[in-house]
Amino acid sequence: MGLSTHVLDTMHGGPAAGMTVKLFATQGDTATLIQSLTLNHDGRTDAPLFDNNSLKVGTYRLSFDVAGYFKAKGVQLPEPNFLNVVSLDFGVAHADQHYHVPLLVSPWSYSTYRGS
Repeated sequence: MGLSTHVLDTMHGGPAAGMTVKLFATQGDTATLIQSLTLNHDGRTDAPLFDNNSLKVGTYRLSFDVAGYFKAKGVQLPEPNFLNVVSLDFGVAHADQHYHVPLLVSPWSYSTYRGS
């Protein structure tokens, strides 16, 4: 049923509009870039990362440019900053189901879950 993501900025209490996200297919230690995009005003992609017909069983990585996003928001981060790029590696076991991979993030913490 596809793959989607969104990011909530827990420091500012809203969507992480403008954050750069990269999607990779992974196999062992090899990661192949599928696409790079910027999140819209709602902290989401404009279209699913994979639609119902494109999602395949396998392993993937979403990489979120957390430091770049917070620097662009004017947040003073230490050097080196605590979080730079947050990468989430996950597996798709059932391509006929929807996989939603959200990220809740601040400059110092993050959490994720499999949403619906």
